[in-house]
Amino acid sequence: MCGKRLRELPCPGKAGMGSRQGRSMPTIYDVARECGVAPSTVSRALSQPGRVSATTSERIHEVAARMGYQPNPLAKYLPTGRTETIVLIVSDIANPVYSPMIRGAEEAASRAGYTLVLSDIEESPERERDVMEKLLRTVDGFALATSRLSDAAIRTIARQRPMVTMNRVTQQVPSVVPDNDQGMRAAATHLADLGHSRVTYISGPATSWANVVRWRALRSVGEQLGMKVRRIGPYAPTVAGGWAAAADLVKPDSKARSGNRGAGEAASAPVRTAAATSAVIGYNDLLAIGAMQGLSDLGLSVPADVSVVGCDNILGSDWCTPPLTTLASPLRELGATGVRNLLAMIKGAQPRSRRPVVLPSQLIVRESTAAPAKGN
Repeated sequence: MCGKRLRELPCPGKAGMGSRQGRSMPTIYDVARECGVAPSTVSRALSQPGRVSATTSERIHEVAARMGYQPNPLAKYLPTGRTETIVLIVSDIANPVYSPMIRGAEEAASRAGYTLVLSDIEESPERERDVMEKLLRTVDGFALATSRLSDAAIRTIARQRPMVTMNRVTQQVPSVVPDNDQGMRAAATHLADLGHSRVTYISGPATSWANVVRWRALRSVGEQLGMKVRRIGPYAPTVAGGWAAAADLVKPDSKARSGNRGAGEAASAPVRTAAATSAVIGYNDLLAIGAMQGLSDLGLSVPADVSVVGCDNILGSDWCTPPLTTLASPLRELGATGVRNLLAMIKGAQPRSRRPVVLPSQLIVRESTAAPAKGN
């Protein structure tokens, strides 16, 4: 065997398979060389077949397929620097409030020939920042739906890529929001007209811009209407959060006697009352629905003992028992308007005003609100 070269044995998986493992992928220059044409001709044949003769186009496609050539999907965007892709970031995709927003955003993006990428940050500002930093150089812009980032962090990203915030106002960044002031005025006025004078606001996430604005608006209109308004929370913006709020709303009444209890109840067990309030307004519908369930579980009736109002008019808010009175925001239009404005910015348009685009809200009265019980 000395002096003889050993025959190279095929690597596993290579024999008889024509595998390209271990070799670089073919390029447009390889295809051009094989066909005897310029690389620009190959590019036109694969992306704009009408600009190349049928014979040449057929030959190029045959060679490209045989060689396993795969065009770079981003290559056609290099001249403009755009990928025709935008990102919509939502704080919790499990929250039904985002479904119509996503639908509106997707419709607007699709009509413009853009691809919409959806990212769920699960209420985490750290995750939101990480997503944006990773996608910064591969997308044309960001649409933030109820962002949990600080204003400073949002502005930092907005200086590098076009951005629109929805359901959130950040100075120097274009935004689209529902009319929270008008909506809270309608909700408080409705409760006042029913005879309620003590209202509790169930607070959502402390980092939520909408939560801060809704509480501020309710407090302001409450003073104008002569109502006593208080706030509890913050709570997770979920049904479970509403149950926790109900437990905090309700407290034992040591003055109540056992005459109103069933025979099987212990004489020492306290009657549950919501002594500090006759009506509640939840930061969102999920909190309000959870509060109704929790109050019912604790022996209180909605709306006989406590009236409940939600915000957003999500799918299912009219299916619960009782159907929920809620502040409806134009969620689908919110998503569509935000994306249309973002696409206009990507194409070079400048915002006409630094003021946010404000969409009207509407109070939908259902069966979860009624006049307070006597003495409540």
